[in-house]
Amino acid sequence: MLAQHLQGLIAAPFTPMDEHGALNTTLIPRYYQMLRANGVRGAFICGSTGEGVSLSLREKMAVAESWAACVKGDDGFVVMPLLGGTCLTEARELALHAREIGLHAVSFTAPSYFKPANVEMLAQCCQEIAAAVPDLPFYYYHIPVLTGVGYAMYDLLQAIDGHIPNFAGVKYTHEDFMDFLSCMHFRDGKYDMLWGRDENMLPALSLGAKAAVGSTYNYAAPLYHQLIDAFNNGNLAAAAKYQQQSIDMIRLLGKYGGIATGKAFMKLLGLDCGGFRLPVRNMSGADFERFRADAEQVGFYSFCSALPQHA
Repeated sequence: MLAQHLQGLIAAPFTPMDEHGALNTTLIPRYYQMLRANGVRGAFICGSTGEGVSLSLREKMAVAESWAACVKGDDGFVVMPLLGGTCLTEARELALHAREIGLHAVSFTAPSYFKPANVEMLAQCCQEIAAAVPDLPFYYYHIPVLTGVGYAMYDLLQAIDGHIPNFAGVKYTHEDFMDFLSCMHFRDGKYDMLWGRDENMLPALSLGAKAAVGSTYNYAAPLYHQLIDAFNNGNLAAAAKYQQQSIDMIRLLGKYGGIATGKAFMKLLGLDCGGFRLPVRNMSGADFERFRADAEQVGFYSFCSALPQHA
């Protein structure tokens, strides 16, 4: 898979929790079946949406093992864990574990407490982790709004090119389209650039993006399939309409407190993933009812993912 460029929608799954905030991995097989049934091509687990920074090492391993069991024998569905960033020793351990249980690729993000002083130091961090699993594709996760590390990814590609043989590409969660396009053209498209801003999918498609990783693909995959189909068929007016529907839906995340609102969308589908752990705020019961009404107003049930009845 080292030379493969991914395509289509890759969901960033929520980590299911029970009412006490403990892992509920028994929900993951049904979750996987739902994503598969809605045309999603993979899962980026234990990332921002998956609360990886709020999970222990053992918990992250348990989540990875549950997803690995689901996709055993399914070569059409890619599972990639975020290894973390701050503790390189732990990231190496998680990378080795991912290889051991048969996951398809790994991802790493910038240390956010002791930050790398320059892009060369960031490249060294990547090299140290990638070298532990030379037979697995290694992706860098660029999300400066959370890490505070905002080096241009074009500069990172220049720093790592020829030094990390299994460097596959970048999960790009930022709004710098100039940098993104330059990365797509680097070495004639050598590296896989995964778009990470759901609300900006249309402009990313116009630059040539072929794969996207995002949280809203968990619960609104049909909307994005329509957007992609409209773009591919040259119907930009329809594509823009679908993107606006996406934006209207995403605005509800901000209105109701942020990232935890995604689990409320999942609850509307009938897949209750519990709440987020502290310090993330979860909405109250009264807020959930207001949220439900707002979701109906933006047409959520006309484009939401379907939960298979047999799952």
